[in-house]
Amino acid sequence: MAARFTLKQLGYFVAAGEAGSITLASDRVHISQPSISAAIAQLEHEFDVQLFVRHHAQGLSLTPAGERLLIAARDLLRASDDLGDLARDIAGGVAGPLRVGAFRTLSSLILPELVAGFAAANPRVELTMVEDDEAELVTRLRKADIDLALSYAQRADDIAFEPLALLPTYIVLPADHARAGAGRLTLADLAHEPFILLDMPVSRDYFRSLFDTAGVTMSPAARSDQPETIRAMVGSGLGWSLMTARPASRVAVNGRPLAYLALADAVAPMQLGLLTHRTVRQTRAAQEFAAFCRAHIATDRLPGMAEAPA
Repeated sequence: MAARFTLKQLGYFVAAGEAGSITLASDRVHISQPSISAAIAQLEHEFDVQLFVRHHAQGLSLTPAGERLLIAARDLLRASDDLGDLARDIAGGVAGPLRVGAFRTLSSLILPELVAGFAAANPRVELTMVEDDEAELVTRLRKADIDLALSYAQRADDIAFEPLALLPTYIVLPADHARAGAGRLTLADLAHEPFILLDMPVSRDYFRSLFDTAGVTMSPAARSDQPETIRAMVGSGLGWSLMTARPASRVAVNGRPLAYLALADAVAPMQLGLLTHRTVRQTRAAQEFAAFCRAHIATDRLPGMAEAPA
């Protein structure tokens, strides 16, 4: 007799297998822990195999049989998604869930305009936005928590990056700073003034590399992992900072005006683009969103950002 199971049960099993924990899986799929445990128990009964080894207070680990079934379950769930895409194509129009990630320094600037335009053209797509740092976005792609992400270039064998635009690095000063009208400055020009670091996993390494290349010591007087906090501190006169995002508004959230100056040091601009997982087939909704990004994001055309100074 063929085993009886549902796609929902397989989805709960995959979530638990990827998370290594019933608790974490429950948080990710927004389903109660008993429901996930019951689904796993039902699958083990139907397939007559043990899928997990339970560790007291330490989560779960897959058995060899569980590892094989996890691969097969993922393939079956993707095939199910493909079938749903086909049915929606037959019915006309793009539909279904779509989870888009974006790097936090860019999300509040780029995503609103993009999402509004995409939603107007594809009203049947259920789009969810996820904001995070660069490293965590890659982790989310690997766990299939998101379908694709807008972020800076990443180097990983399993992650594909499609460049869309170049983003130069800017010096951010209070608008009333003595050198706010200079147009261009080097890092050495501001070496003796307090520097405020955007302290995020990949960003801090990038900014440190700029200082190292310029032969200037990076000694942050303050730091934050929130871009708007950085802008507010700069606007309040606590120091200066570096950013690749140049908002259309030159006013910080605390109402203090800012000045954005070109960085005169010879540094390569950051690349903004789309991140996807190489082995995960993109849904029709994800493919359409990627096409929409290609049509609306370019070096000289960035939603929510000011034009680069000449």
